[in-house]
Amino acid sequence: MSKKALNNALDNVLASLLDRRRARNQLRSLTTVPDGTVDFSSNDYLSLSSQPAVQEAFLTRLQGAVSPTTAGHNNRPSSLLGSGGSRLLDGNSPFAESLERMLADIHGAPAALLFNSAMDANVGLFSCVPQPGDVIIHDILIHASVHDGMRLSRASKRIPFAHSRIWDAPGDSSASSIAKSLEAVLRGLLQEPDGSQFESGKRNVFIAVEGVYSMDGDVAPLVDIVECVERYLSQGNGYIIVDEAHSAGIFGDRGQGLVSELGLEKRVWARVLGFGKAVGCAGGMVLCSPTTRSYLINYARTLIYTTAMAFPSLASIEAAYSFLAAGQAKQLQSHLDVLVQGTHKLLLVVCARHRPPPELLRVSPGKPRSPVIPVLTSRPRDLAKYCQLKGYMVRPIVAPTVPRGEERIRICLHAKNSMVEVEGLIKAMEEWLLKALDRGDESEGRVAIETDEGQPSTHDRATREAKI
Repeated sequence: MSKKALNNALDNVLASLLDRRRARNQLRSLTTVPDGTVDFSSNDYLSLSSQPAVQEAFLTRLQGAVSPTTAGHNNRPSSLLGSGGSRLLDGNSPFAESLERMLADIHGAPAALLFNSAMDANVGLFSCVPQPGDVIIHDILIHASVHDGMRLSRASKRIPFAHSRIWDAPGDSSASSIAKSLEAVLRGLLQEPDGSQFESGKRNVFIAVEGVYSMDGDVAPLVDIVECVERYLSQGNGYIIVDEAHSAGIFGDRGQGLVSELGLEKRVWARVLGFGKAVGCAGGMVLCSPTTRSYLINYARTLIYTTAMAFPSLASIEAAYSFLAAGQAKQLQSHLDVLVQGTHKLLLVVCARHRPPPELLRVSPGKPRSPVIPVLTSRPRDLAKYCQLKGYMVRPIVAPTVPRGEERIRICLHAKNSMVEVEGLIKAMEEWLLKALDRGDESEGRVAIETDEGQPSTHDRATREAKI
């Protein structure tokens, strides 16, 4: 068989897999945002990437880096365009190390280690730190990057617990591991034949949660998580890892994140932060102890075997964090909170006015605490397309990113948005809803496979492992 025929055969296999995804209405594709579209989709919650003061500070840093007067200066990069290699070879710099010290200080952490992305940070951390015999317990909605890291790890078990469910409910006798609380999972672990190893502290348990969950916008009950872990793993061998990619910049007096806002810096073992959300840049880091930092430098493959961030990336992070640390983002944070509460109220008004079937449109009645507001609908692509045609960029979120029956559009609010823009988006959504009700779209029925409790089945919730 010729090489061309082999290539065509592979293309045929790949095409059939794409066709299968297309038939399920799950095919992904790359798109661009048309000029003039109002952004209700990106993760730049504080709009720092377009903040003039941050932009000017960043450009000043770049100009200073190439200025002849900086020749021989310790912090002057040898190359403005690239780092030259991995950090263990030629990609490290005094500027990178000073930035890490600055970030650790701002977040109240002993040390920090930069990665090229939060995904690299999660994969690097979870793949190398757990030792043989250790166990990783994770919220079932934990990010895909944590799943990737866990699959590469040497941990003996990976055990999920029900999303943000920490304590046992009275009379709960569910046998499903997916439905169990964190408390039930920990208690069950201690009751296993080798449970004494965990009770005595000889083996470690890593507990993975997020500060804010990106698809639902809800906030982890972190105080309860810490108290539960400390109660059942009293020897201090319960190591909590919080992914703060979506909570950094939003929570804390100066955007230090949820852990700092709650004063839990010394009770949470490690934090993973991404700079691509509220910080408005790119990259990630792990906040940890100096020993853990040194261990990651030696064992985290996503750090060792990749080219380090170039000076412009480091300078953008430094400029954004200087803005946050100086308290200059407080007005942006306040305005963002007004938008979040105002948007949620308008959505509730629309639902109360038209009482749509829950499968067609529904919004959680609970007061939101983050800029992410999910609007669940069985027709997410249709609703998103309608809003986009009206000039408002929202994205459809479908399975397997979320379980079947929990399809949605996700409204992401930003400090640069105005209440007038929010009102325009809600008006467009209401127009779509009226058209759908007139067409009788609600008669299509529910999409979710439900259990007796009315929740998506275990199989559907497990699809969260594919979340990206």
